[in-house]
Amino acid sequence: MGVTDYFRRASANSSDISSVIEINGFPEEKNGHKVEISKELESLSSNEKLDHIFQDPVVAEYYRQLYENTDYECKDYFDPEFTWTKDEERKTVWKNDWYVTFWAFVMFTSLDIDRGNISQAVSDNMLGDLKLTTNDFNLGNTINLVCFLSAELPSQLISKWIGPDIWIPSQMILWSIVSMSQASIKTKAGFYITRGLVGGLQGGFIPDVCLWMSYFYTSKELPSRLSLFYIANPLSQVWSSLLAFALLKIKTAGISEGWRWLFLLEGTVTLIIGIFSFFKMPASVVQTKSWFRKKGWYTEREEKLIVNKVLRDDPQKGDMHNRQPVGPIELARSILDYDLWPIYFIRILGDIGTSPIATYMTLTLRKLGFSTFKTNALTIPYNILSIFTMLSTGYLSEIINQRALILATTPIWVLAGLFPLRYWPGSQKDVWGTYAILTVLLGHAPIWPITISWCSANSNSVRSRAVSAAIVNMFSQSAAICAANIYRKDDAPLYHRGNVQLIGIAFGAIAACVLSKVYYILRNKYKDKKWKSMTTEQQEEYIRSTSDIGNKRLDFRFVH
Repeated sequence: MGVTDYFRRASANSSDISSVIEINGFPEEKNGHKVEISKELESLSSNEKLDHIFQDPVVAEYYRQLYENTDYECKDYFDPEFTWTKDEERKTVWKNDWYVTFWAFVMFTSLDIDRGNISQAVSDNMLGDLKLTTNDFNLGNTINLVCFLSAELPSQLISKWIGPDIWIPSQMILWSIVSMSQASIKTKAGFYITRGLVGGLQGGFIPDVCLWMSYFYTSKELPSRLSLFYIANPLSQVWSSLLAFALLKIKTAGISEGWRWLFLLEGTVTLIIGIFSFFKMPASVVQTKSWFRKKGWYTEREEKLIVNKVLRDDPQKGDMHNRQPVGPIELARSILDYDLWPIYFIRILGDIGTSPIATYMTLTLRKLGFSTFKTNALTIPYNILSIFTMLSTGYLSEIINQRALILATTPIWVLAGLFPLRYWPGSQKDVWGTYAILTVLLGHAPIWPITISWCSANSNSVRSRAVSAAIVNMFSQSAAICAANIYRKDDAPLYHRGNVQLIGIAFGAIAACVLSKVYYILRNKYKDKKWKSMTTEQQEEYIRSTSDIGNKRLDFRFVH
């Protein structure tokens, strides 16, 4: 019997607990069958009080050899017997939140400023100045999204090859330069070219950063951190709207349009953030020390704590080193990983959600009679509301360990807003009533952070995690392309047909969430049945010699 199985049995039998403690080197006192665990054991983190996968020496040796073979950068810190206290763990999590999550948030804000400032530019009559129509604007957005989507996977493969710490700042600098160049647009062709370049250079940013963040956090910690990361999306809309008040008023003899100053100055800010990112992104937990950061982020003990905590949560995070590219065979295997497809389907349906409404929000408010500056100000409330709903769902999914059911609350919220928007007779006459419906509707919790962390948790390999992070975002961009064609000119200004289509898609998203949960439950039951049919010796032999990889291993269970 392996130590892990023995520990499970012993935890239910007080007479065996002392033996388990003895095996693991913990202090103990015996009094018949009563065991008094010392204060030192009581202070250990919950991960240490319970058994972890590496307490089975067969499993520990298998992964030790795996980490050596892959030249995993943290292999020297792997220690199945290493223990730590709750206070020590809390301290490292706070460090990660400050150094990793906060800077990821800053970088994402940079992306969203350059990706979303087209909305503020349009509110300042950019289309009129360039003699562009609404259809030209739609085509420009489609070009941007297609280029964004096309760059997702190639960018992730480059990032896995040269390292996100090098590739991400390089991306940021390049797209910032293109964003600044939009200030000199004179023609329709220039508009299309710059929209395409911005999309192509930004395409792989989100999956690249999410992969980098996964090096520092466990699967349980990641959903709430990705929610904090993703609040950059709505929050940057708030900041952009506030900045637009000032920037769109700038008029000079050389540059007479405010929207040109908007592109120029905001692009300069994001360029500075991109340059700083070269100095703010270490390659891994054990590589934070450098010539410009001599002390690094962590002590040696903290490095060991993070490495072992992350590996005990997901041992496969060491199956590749952080400069190892994904080969063609591994790429094809990851793309064809059917066990992640349910999450992709949820993502495309959920992201279509209210996308047409959000895209046309500024134009809709202008048509309702609001000025340029009021229009930008009125987009702030729904973005603030979505920050709270996104953080709430991310935190809740972490607390109750549910993904599919939490995601289903978003299309339910959307339906509650779409029905009155479609069927309320005063939607055109009551300006403020319509605005209130739009604000509540667009304040729903976006599904981005939970789907990304869900893919990460259900990948069970660095290779699959890297590819799935790109693919799930490709589905997101596909959703945006589909959504860009739901509101059509012949359906204006109320878009009744388009809103009925969105209602149907929301019901489809709910069904996808429920069916995904059922699918993963059945997959886990199937694996349980096969695993429990083996003897302990067969299980250990399976661990040593199986050809199953990633989430196809029988000793892996899906999160749902």
